[in-house]
Amino acid sequence: MSTGQTMSLAQPLGPSSDVPGHRHRPSRFMDRDAGDYALGARTVGGFKFAEDTVQFPTHSGTHVDALAHAWAGDELYNGHSASNTRSTRGAQRCGAEKLIPVATRGVLVDLVQSAGGPLAPTVEVTPSDLERGIAESGVEIRAGDAVLVRTGWWESKGATSNYYANEPGIGEAGARWLAERDVALVGSDNYAIEQQAEQPGFPAHLILLHQHGVPLIENLELTGLAATLHDLGRSTFLLVFAPIPLSGSTGAPVTPVAVL
Repeated sequence: MSTGQTMSLAQPLGPSSDVPGHRHRPSRFMDRDAGDYALGARTVGGFKFAEDTVQFPTHSGTHVDALAHAWAGDELYNGHSASNTRSTRGAQRCGAEKLIPVATRGVLVDLVQSAGGPLAPTVEVTPSDLERGIAESGVEIRAGDAVLVRTGWWESKGATSNYYANEPGIGEAGARWLAERDVALVGSDNYAIEQQAEQPGFPAHLILLHQHGVPLIENLELTGLAATLHDLGRSTFLLVFAPIPLSGSTGAPVTPVAVL
């Protein structure tokens, strides 16, 4: 049953948002506000306005990793030279402006429901976990689907520094399983999509982004979506995805919208 209800899947982002230690905290500067008028700023016909400038790392909050974000060796996805990614010009290939808007079937893999609660720290999400979660939802993954994995990490850790370490997530085998099914997007309610444990590098990023060109949506808010889909007896929805086309950036903020 379709209801037409829309739901934002984005976490809030602002100066109070926590970030990992290697990134700058978002900031906001008021270019014009009520204080200016209190100090005597001129108005035209009584009209007053406020404007601000916001700065944030492109990989903070709910965002999508562009294909220029991760690679191994000397080449980005599709054989583009990694040397084209420089601080002076940004990413000249595979940047965020190349990410097209998408409207496709979204599939929620609710591992919180399968496990009876949020996954424990550093737990690997395996192909068996994905298969079980999808089987419980009563659907099959199709080419072009957007697969969103709910681990419970955001709802259990929230906006604290604990959110940025030891997260459960997709492992190397799980990433290959998703890539083999030719999915269009992969997202999760954690910091980096993949399991954080004592493993070298970020294998899920390299498999999905670098080898198969599958953009990753990180830091999703899936709690409300899971509850609503459960009430409707469904696990699928229309996902509308339109990232900001930031030229030369390696990622972009996005507010994915679920249409039920």
